[in-house]
Amino acid sequence: MKEWSLFTNHGLVLAAISRDSNKTIREIGDDVGVTERTAYGIVVDLEKAGYIKRTRVGVRNMYAINPDMPIVSRLSDASVGDLLALFGWQRQKGTKRTRPRTIS
Repeated sequence: MKEWSLFTNHGLVLAAISRDSNKTIREIGDDVGVTERTAYGIVVDLEKAGYIKRTRVGVRNMYAINPDMPIVSRLSDASVGDLLALFGWQRQKGTKRTRPRTIS
């Protein structure tokens, strides 16, 4: 039987970051089952699209998720935070919910 996943690698990288925002790109890639180079490209995609923000802390990167970004789907008006909450993720205290940005 052909192996497949319900979520794309972009979604899996976002989920890995939601579990530990201090992971290295290599650790994220290992979690998702992709190469470090592929994980890096996905992180860049997510950052450019506004789903995550990368902050340099010493020699490492720390990632913050924008939970108010919409899930790109014609079937749902849910946000990334709504999806991640299904997996136990919680919004950081003190962060304010913003209006989701629409993506065309």
